[in-house]
Amino acid sequence: MLPLSPAHHPQFTLPSDRLPVQKAKAGEGEAAVQADKVAWILIVEDDYLIAMQAESALTDAGFSIVGVATTADEALALARTQTPVLAVMDIRLAGKRDGVDAAGDLFRELGVRCVFATAHDDQHVRARAEPFAPLAWLTKPYSMASLVLAVREAISRRDLI
Repeated sequence: MLPLSPAHHPQFTLPSDRLPVQKAKAGEGEAAVQADKVAWILIVEDDYLIAMQAESALTDAGFSIVGVATTADEALALARTQTPVLAVMDIRLAGKRDGVDAAGDLFRELGVRCVFATAHDDQHVRARAEPFAPLAWLTKPYSMASLVLAVREAISRRDLI
């Protein structure tokens, strides 16, 4: 069998939802910076397995993860330095403060809104979170496909950009 020349090798491309996100370069303008920022997600989850599954699913879908926080304070610290466009937020977190407290800090200080992904989404919790403009609610157990869909829908809203 004769080897094929490079010109005969088929070109493979990633589906558009799996293309890597590239950071905007200096001087590319505000539109480039905003287009880049769209993909940056913060995960706030104290269950290691769920956090890793979410990180893997979102990364596979083409999003960039700025970090995984397990406490409200860690979430705010990460968001201050990494400026995510949104956070995937559990309600029950390690530490004294919960995910609604973290969402409030993120929203008030940085304008970051949340997709809440939790087993604790009763009316009281939803009422506490309402002032921070939740983007979506996912009830545990949820599929990683539903998480990716919720994040895509949230990002597609023009008010996030």
